[in-house]
Amino acid sequence: MQHSHQSRKSSLWRQDRTAYLFLLPWLIGFFCLTLGPMLGSLYLSMTKFNLLTPPRWIGTDNYVEIFKGDASFVHSLALTFQYVFLSVPIRLAFALLVALVLNKGIRALGIYRTVYYIPSLLGGSVAIAIVWRKIFDGDGLLNHFLSLLDIQGPAWIANPNYVLHTIVTLSVWQFGSAMVIFLAGLKQVPADLYEAAQVDGAGKVKQFFKITLPLLSPVLFFNLVMSIINSFQVFTPGFMIGDGRGGPLDSTLFYTLYLYLKGFSFFDMGYASALAWIMLVIIAAFTAIVFVTSKYWVFYGDGKEGRG
Repeated sequence: MQHSHQSRKSSLWRQDRTAYLFLLPWLIGFFCLTLGPMLGSLYLSMTKFNLLTPPRWIGTDNYVEIFKGDASFVHSLALTFQYVFLSVPIRLAFALLVALVLNKGIRALGIYRTVYYIPSLLGGSVAIAIVWRKIFDGDGLLNHFLSLLDIQGPAWIANPNYVLHTIVTLSVWQFGSAMVIFLAGLKQVPADLYEAAQVDGAGKVKQFFKITLPLLSPVLFFNLVMSIINSFQVFTPGFMIGDGRGGPLDSTLFYTLYLYLKGFSFFDMGYASALAWIMLVIIAAFTAIVFVTSKYWVFYGDGKEGRG
């Protein structure tokens, strides 16, 4: 009996050891590539560090300077908020619209799904940002097309009044990832619910708001959280279209670009680290708001609303 008990304990120990070995690469990556750099960044945010000399501890002076006298911080944060509030709902709405069209059972669905997903793989790249700049330049492809219609188009990326909307358009073009997730969610909606609604005389619009949208709300919740997080980290379009300095007139000086300039152009890595931690808190706050409010609009299959 005792021998059997010891054998069972030995077997469980071997299983646990195997599980730990499988987890080891992830643990190494988490501590060395995620948690370690985060703690290092938190320390640097409390220092004066120019990348050339050892960090000098200054406490919370970087944070005080940011909130008291940094006009560029306020501007870049406000610009990033504008981008998030414009791009996220438009991109999600467009992704849902395309998913609804593809859900109609058209032929070669896999090909269409792949074609629509490609922009999400390429949209944030430097090459696509350069192409986008060529399209919306003063003498670019878009204005050339408008000239054929006797319309004089503005310099879209050289005019501070238009450049943000140009970048938002670029972000909407990257709807493929959200679209694929929406499409997967639409496949899970029972067809008999639509049949019953048709029998009751409900039209397409009523079916969408009473059946499709409530049952798709968990998927919408996921896409919303991911889109908010990704949108706050916008960098490449502003860097490429604004010549790496946030031009014209700081109209593309997004928060991450300002952080990059402080750290690698002005060699103030302590200040940049403080900016990074402020952004982390802002993203966490917005994510928490979505989670808390989800209990009012997210519905799960058991008929219960989401819990914050």
